[in-house]
Parts: sequence; C-alpha cells; structure tokens
Amino acid sequence: MRGTIVKKVLVIEEQAQMRDLVLQGLSDQGFTGIGTGSGRIGLQWAQEHLPDVITCGVLMPELDGYSVLTSLRQDPATAVIPFIFVTAKQTRNDFRRAMELGANDYLTKPCEVEELLRAIAVQLEKQTVLQQWHTSQSRRTFETIPLPTGATPPSLPTTPPLSEVFRFIEANYHRAIALRDVAQAVDYSPAYLTNLMSRQTGKTVQRWIIERRMTAARSLLLETDELVEQIAAQVGYQHSVHFFRQFRQFHNTTPQAWRSAHRR
Repeated sequence: MRGTIVKKVLVIEEQAQMRDLVLQGLSDQGFTGIGTGSGRIGLQWAQEHLPDVITCGVLMPELDGYSVLTSLRQDPATAVIPFIFVTAKQTRNDFRRAMELGANDYLTKPCEVEELLRAIAVQLEKQTVLQQWHTSQSRRTFETIPLPTGATPPSLPTTPPLSEVFRFIEANYHRAIALRDVAQAVDYSPAYLTNLMSRQTGKTVQRWIIERRMTAARSLLLETDELVEQIAAQVGYQHSVHFFRQFRQFHNTTPQAWRSAHRR
C-alpha cells in the first residue's frame, strides 16, 4: 500500500530457538525482524538500523541488557526507541532497575512468543499514536501561525539531532536547499537522516522545508503587496512555476486567490 512503512523490530536474544520463533512470528505479521545473540552486536545494529522496537535479554554475552539499554538511552538517535526486556530475572530489584534505566516493558521467562508479539504490538501502537500527535501539532503550527523570520516553531521535536536539523532549515529555507544539504550540515548520511526524521515526525526533510516555505509565503501574501513571483524567490524557489504548483497542492488554490480570500 502506498505510503506504508514496514515496521522493523530488533530481537536481541541469546537463545537461538526463541530468537528464531520470534523472528518468524514477526515475519508472519508483516514486520521486518532482525536478530542477534550478542548484546554488543545488538547495540551496534540498533544504532545502524534504528528499529521501531527492540527486545532484549538481560544476561547477554559480550554486553548485558542493562548496558545495551543505558547506551541506547544516552544516544539521541536511539533514546526514544521502545525497549522490551525478556529475561529469566524475576526479582523486584531487577524489574525496578530496568524501569529506572528506561525500559518500556519487562517480560519474564518462560515467555510465550504470542505474549512477546502482543507486547511489541502495544509499543508500536503507542509509537504510532505519539507520532500522529506530533504530526497534528506541527501541522496546526505551520497552518495557523505565520512565524517571523528567525523563529522556531514551538511544537517541533526537540531531540538534539532534530534541533540541529530544524535550526538549519529555519536559517536556510529561503535558499535552494535539499535533503543532501541538511544531512551534510548535521553530519549525517541522507539515508540515516531520512530514517531518523521519519521515525520522529512522520515526515521527510523535504516536507518540512516545503512547509516552512509555505508558512513564510502566507505571511508575505498577507502582509505585503509584492508580486507572487517575488514572494516565490524570497522563500526559496528558483522557478515560480514550482512555487505555484506546491502552493496549490498545500492549499487547493492559487497564491493570488488565497491572498484575496484572507486579506480584509
């Protein structure tokens, strides 16, 4: 289906049989599963693949689950990934330590695969709801508040990598910038930044650039008598035809008609 993003789950599980059963269950439900029996490799894969959910044991070889979670929560790129412990450690102290480190759920072994799959589904649903909330808040900000030059929309995500992204967009949206320029500015590959942005906001970098330009364009249409072609150039469009096309896509009308309808 167009626009559907396949969810990715990282399974860090020492027991190969259990790991294979979980990965098969994820595949049967339409998810992409990747698995390893090493805590060290699991941490590396989490940082490389940025999965939507991570499940992990506690007593893992090379790097235990607590250390994996601690490292993930200290890295802005992985800090918000839902994390589920699956372990034979069942004491209250074990549970409290996991929660204090930032775990989202804690399942004890013996654990049925179906139980773990339900726990994963719950975290994915929560993640979807949060993403939709961020998207709706951001859309309302861009559509209703004409921001002055230099202002940063208050509902934009605030994790450090995204803060740098939005600062760059705010300072340069009026120039001919694209994904590669933003990625270079924040020292990420375009693919990594695309993945991170999609996870945090549900939108592409280019979409945010366009929305910021539309906000500036609406402000100029309301507050000045400049020609639409002049406004297009001021908000980053080299060709006014491109501006007309994107404005119509966003507002279902032309810039001139929008100006007439909103100026009193």
